[in-house]
Amino acid sequence: MPAILQRARPGRAPDGIRVGIVNNMPDKALLSTARQFLNAIEAASPDFRVHVTLYSLSALPRDEAGRRHLADNSYQDLSQLMAADLDAVIVTGTEPRADDLREEPYWPQLSGLFDWIAREGPPAAFSCLAAHAAVLHFDGVERRPLAHKRFGLFEHGKCAHDPLTARLPASFKVAHSRWNELPAEALGAHGYRILTESAEAGVELFVREGRNRLLFFQGHPEYDSRTLGREYHRDVKRFLAGERDDYPDVPRNYFNATEKELLDHFRGRALRERNPALIDRFPRLPDRLATAGPVAGTVYGAWLGGLEAARKQAAPRFAGAGHGA
Repeated sequence: MPAILQRARPGRAPDGIRVGIVNNMPDKALLSTARQFLNAIEAASPDFRVHVTLYSLSALPRDEAGRRHLADNSYQDLSQLMAADLDAVIVTGTEPRADDLREEPYWPQLSGLFDWIAREGPPAAFSCLAAHAAVLHFDGVERRPLAHKRFGLFEHGKCAHDPLTARLPASFKVAHSRWNELPAEALGAHGYRILTESAEAGVELFVREGRNRLLFFQGHPEYDSRTLGREYHRDVKRFLAGERDDYPDVPRNYFNATEKELLDHFRGRALRERNPALIDRFPRLPDRLATAGPVAGTVYGAWLGGLEAARKQAAPRFAGAGHGA
């Protein structure tokens, strides 16, 4: 039976599990990010139903187009999330503007969400910058800046036995796109358990045990096969427009030799003729199928499958509830 993905209405769903996605991405990435996580959840849940509701932080700066997108796609605010009786929450990252995440304008609202999840909320998963922000808030674990952007597809392996990773192969690729990292030794010192990592990219998936189990992804297993290419194009466009000083590096292990040759040629021209209009001459590369990464479906499948099994096991205890008083 295929998964049923829909924006849940208020009230308890008759069957299946309820997942809230807090989409914190910038305006232009709202749609693609929502699709990536919805595709990952759909791949994760072939045998049970998942009802999805979208949420956003009101403190995130938005332009008119972004606010209209939220309204047109039935995004709800955090007060509605906290009253929604969800079975799980996924919190996405966003583009950082401040060196210290605690100086971001949305930090009070985001840290309030973290406190609610820890105190009374459901199991949660945090992606990329949300993972950095969560461990900073929970345990004061500071991320450290990288000399160069960690950008590309990197080989990973399992470093601990866990139901979340039991069905992953011995080696698999995960996308990363970040300027900072969480040191493995600092995470371990604060009780976080690392489940997957890369010799090149560092820690990927790790967990924190407590009232509920919390998942943290430093990379982007949910990325579809086009995302790194879109991000590279965006960064080149920013360079040509003078919005960044350095020309971006190509994502590692993503483009083939022919594509890299075309991109290197364009880079040389861009450095000589820096002009926003030059982006129209960006190489036209072969299209890639926009498929969700299999790692995301496997890990989220194990996570949501465990929640679904627990929900079914608990259901008989509440059968007939509400018929007395």
